[in-house]
Amino acid sequence: MSIEVVVGANWGDEGKGRMVDYLAQDADFVVRYQGGNNAGHTVVNEFGEFKLHLLPSGVFNPNVVNILGPGMVIDLEALATEIDELKARGIHPNIRISDRATICFPFNKMADGWEEERLGKNAYGSTRRGIAPAYGDRTVKKALQIGEVLYPGRLRARLEQICNWKLLEAEKVYGHGTAFTFEQMLEWAETWGGKLRDLICDTSVLLDAGAKAGKKILFEAQLGTLRDLNFGIYPFTTSSCTLASYAPIGGGLFGHALNRVVAVVKAFSTCVGEGPFVTLMEKDIADALRQSAKEYGAATGRPRTIGHFDALATRYGCWAQGATEVALTKLDSLSGQKTLKICTQYELNGEKFDRFPLNPVLEEAKPVYVELPGWSEDISGVRKFSDLPDAARTYVEKIEELIDCPIRYVSVGPEREALIDRG
Repeated sequence: MSIEVVVGANWGDEGKGRMVDYLAQDADFVVRYQGGNNAGHTVVNEFGEFKLHLLPSGVFNPNVVNILGPGMVIDLEALATEIDELKARGIHPNIRISDRATICFPFNKMADGWEEERLGKNAYGSTRRGIAPAYGDRTVKKALQIGEVLYPGRLRARLEQICNWKLLEAEKVYGHGTAFTFEQMLEWAETWGGKLRDLICDTSVLLDAGAKAGKKILFEAQLGTLRDLNFGIYPFTTSSCTLASYAPIGGGLFGHALNRVVAVVKAFSTCVGEGPFVTLMEKDIADALRQSAKEYGAATGRPRTIGHFDALATRYGCWAQGATEVALTKLDSLSGQKTLKICTQYELNGEKFDRFPLNPVLEEAKPVYVELPGWSEDISGVRKFSDLPDAARTYVEKIEELIDCPIRYVSVGPEREALIDRG
C-alpha cells in the first residue's frame, strides 16, 4: 500500500497537474480532496493538452478510479460539462463523486461576484466561481450535500429553505432580490444532478477497501500553501485547506498514514489573484517570461504575476506541507536568462526575516537576493540531471539548499516525459 499526496508549496499554478498525471501512471485511485472549479490543472500527454478544473488529473489512466472527495464544493453543471468535454476527445474516465461533497449553486457564483463588486479596490481577487460562498454555506449549515440529489423530496424541501434565505440575503445585502427563483435552482439541480447521479456514492468505502488491499492512492490538492485558509496570506486565500495533512479528511480515508508528500514548486515565482508578493520581477523581464512560459491562469486566463524565486516562501510552504520531496517545474523556461535571483530573506525597517511572516510585514518588506549566473542552452531534451548545464545544476542545488527539502523531480517541459527523476 502507498498513500501519496501531491500539493503546491507556493501560491498555486506550480504544475501539480503534470505531476499527478505522471505519478498516476501506476496509481489505483486519484483523489481531489478540496476546492472547486476556481483553479485549473494543465496536463500535456499523448492525448493532447487539457485543462482540468474539477476532475482529478488521473483521468487519463483507464485503470484509475478518480474520486471527487467529500472536502470539495462541486458545481454540478461545470462537472458534467467537463466530463462531456473529455469524452468528446476520446477520454472515458472512471469517476466517483462523494455523496458528502457539497454543491456550489448558481446563487453562490452570483454572491461571489456581488461581494467582489461591493469591495471594489479592496476585492480579494476571487475567480467569481462561487467557492467562498459555497464553503460559507457549508460552515453555517445551509449547503446541500451531493448525495441529496438521490432523494428528490429531500432535495426540494431543503433547497426551498436555502433559497428563501439566499433571496433574503440577495435583497437585503446586495439589492438583487429577484436575481433567481427557487424553481430555477431546483430545475438546475435536477437537470445536472440527474446527469451525475450514477457516479455518486460513499467514496470512503471504496478508498478503505483499496487501502486494505494494498492499493496505491494518490491525493491531489488544488492551489498551494500560500492560498491555504489557515496558513496562507489570509484573507487573500482560498476557502479550504490546501495542506497535505487535510488529505485524509477532505479525501475521506482514515486510519492510514501518508507515505509520501510531493510538494510542487515552480523554478520562478508566480501567482494569480490579489495579496502581497515580495519578489516581483522587473517588468520587461517578467513580460517576456510570461509570454514564453505561457503564464496565464488555467481557470480564468488571467495573466500571472511573475517574480524571482522566493526561497523564504517556498521553505515555509514545504514545511507546512510536511513535504518529503519536491518537484521543481518549468526549469526550461529560464533558459536564456543572463542572471537569476533567489530571495533568501525579507527586510523591513532594518529587520531581516528568515521565516515567512504575516501580511503586515509582507506588504511592506523588500527582498534580499542572491544572484546566480543563467544558462543559454535548450534543456528541454535533457533527462539526466548530470546532463544539465553547470549553471542550471547550480541553480537547482542552491534552491534545494535554501528550501531544506530534497528536489526529486526537475521538469524541463510540459509533456509527461519531459522530466528528470533524480531518485
